[in-house]
This record gives sequence, C-alpha cells and structure tokens, in this order.
Amino acid sequence: MWLIVNSGSSSVKLAVFDDGLAEVARATVEGVAAGGHPAALAEGLRKAGVAVADLTAAAHRVVHGGAAFREACRVTDAVLAGIEACVPLAPLHNPANLMGIRAVVDLVPDLPQYASFDTAFHATNPEVAVTYALPLAERERGIRRYGFHGISYAALLRVLGGRHAVPRRLLACHLGNGASLCAILDGQSVATTMGYSPLDGLTMGTRTGSIDGNAVLRLAELHGIEGAARILNRESGLLALGGSNDMRQIGPGSFAVEHFIYWAVRHAGSMVAAMGGLDAVVFTGGIGENDPTVRLGIARGLSYLGAVVDEAANARNEAVLQGAASTVAIWTVPADEERQIALEATVVRAGEGRR
Repeated sequence: MWLIVNSGSSSVKLAVFDDGLAEVARATVEGVAAGGHPAALAEGLRKAGVAVADLTAAAHRVVHGGAAFREACRVTDAVLAGIEACVPLAPLHNPANLMGIRAVVDLVPDLPQYASFDTAFHATNPEVAVTYALPLAERERGIRRYGFHGISYAALLRVLGGRHAVPRRLLACHLGNGASLCAILDGQSVATTMGYSPLDGLTMGTRTGSIDGNAVLRLAELHGIEGAARILNRESGLLALGGSNDMRQIGPGSFAVEHFIYWAVRHAGSMVAAMGGLDAVVFTGGIGENDPTVRLGIARGLSYLGAVVDEAANARNEAVLQGAASTVAIWTVPADEERQIALEATVVRAGEGRR
C-alpha cells in the first residue's frame, strides 16, 4: 500500500491507497509539537487502521522545489539537500515537509520514499513570465516567480481528461484557504497568480494576496520583519476583511466576499491574456467546489468573454455549470491531490523497475 503524507508544522495528513490506487483510508493528526512528527505519523496510521508492515512506499507533498525539481522523484540524500536548500524560499512549508519525510525514516527506515512538488507544474512557464525585473545578483539568488498548487492543477487536468477532451485555453481556479489561478494552454501552465511565495495573487483566507512592495517595507518598518510576515501571511485576507478565514462563516454580499471575487476576476483577465483567449473555466478547492456565490460572481465578471452560468446547476454544485448561452465551458472538479501524488510516485517507481 502507498502512504501519502502531507506534513505541516503542527499537523500530519495521511492518505493510504492500495496498489491499484483505490483509496483505503485517510487520517489527520493535529496539534503536533516540535519533534513530534514520528509519533504523529504512527498515530495517524493507527487511526487509519493501517499496519506499517503493509506499506509498500511513501510519497510526500513538498511545497517548494525551486528551479531544480521539475517533476516527481525518489527521495535520496541529494533530494533532501535540495529540498532543504529551498527552505529560504518557503520557510513556512518546506521545513514541515522535511519533517514528514524524516518521520517516515524514523518509523520505517527502509521504506522507499518519493516527492511531488507544488512548483513543478509551473516549470513550463516562459522565462518572461517568471522573471522579476531585479538586478542579476538577486535573480541568481533564486528570487523569481515559481507558482504553487501545481499538484492540484495536475490532478484537475487528469480528472478533466477522463471526462472529455481538455480545451486548449483553460482558466483553472484553485480556490480555498490558499487560492490561485492558472492559465493552462495546450495542457501546460503558462502563467499563474502566485509568485516567489504563496502570498502573491488572489485574496486568501489569511494572506493579503498581491500587495505593493513598498507597503511591505512599511509594515516591516513598523512591526519588524517577523511581525510583517505574520500580518501578511496569517492575519490578512478574508480574516482581516470579514472576521474569519472560512468563507462559510462570512455572509454573501459582505465586503470580504466582494473583495475575493473582484480580485479573482482582475487576475483572471491577466491569465486570459497570457493564453490569448478563453475556452473553459474550471473550479476546484474547498471554495471552488462548494461556494455557488463565489463561482457565480467570478463567472459574471467574465461574462464579457462569453461565460454564462446556469444558476440552478450552480446552486446544486454540479460538475457542469455553463448555461445554454455560454460560449465558454464552466466546470467544477473535486480536488484529488493525494491520488495525484500517488500516481506520480508510481510512475517514478515503475521507471526504476525498468532500469
């Protein structure tokens, strides 16, 4: 059986798939203290009813792969060093991902491990799309756009491909506590709203989204670097505007919801420009799959491109949402990141078997 690990700084989320990639179990352990990931992993397996002896391999979500990791890979000492080298690029995420990998080593030392990277899907972005207009020395330090939610977007394409042909110009909307858009042209990412970090782009649960760099400097001047980081990443977004980072707790028509929709539409225009037009819009993530108000607001904002929602189908959270007059397909796709990680890992493992 395959163990899929999504490790956070204070939580461990597990999913288990059999060798045919049917889901067997999942579990979450919250409130993990520093150094407690091995015990949390064991507790998660206990909750899932899975014995260590039954595990074939493990695969992990790693948020930041930098420029080096462009696809899933086997975890080796060199890969661990590469993930660690990306810690300055994702200080809130990569250390936790490393703790998850090391927790598996502590629990099952000889278990093969694999990693999928949220940044890898966007490796197809053209150089002009990922380069900040900074001095060369800063660019060589790795300060550039990377993009995130790539595992979600790869899963979205896989699920859509199982339904019908994937349109040429696809606007993918991953909307949840973290939120981003991706321009997918001919099956490849050509632009995305997140940048150097997951802070950039849309209004999110607790993140500001796009903000002027000088405003960031002013916050750092007032609150220090750590204080500014806390405000930007943990105290902003829907939480700051609406009192909660949970869209379900914020009333439709509130300023926070209007802000979320407005900036999603604004950024969508940029994504459409990067593709040279629009054939379809697809929503995924907790908000994207379950919030008719947000989907309707975004679709109405894209009506000038031919997007028209069937409001009854939208209210029922159906898979197909476009109305009869729409020239743009509009869909929802359930998030399926854990299975995507498992699939990517099995491909790598099969390649090892052929050598």
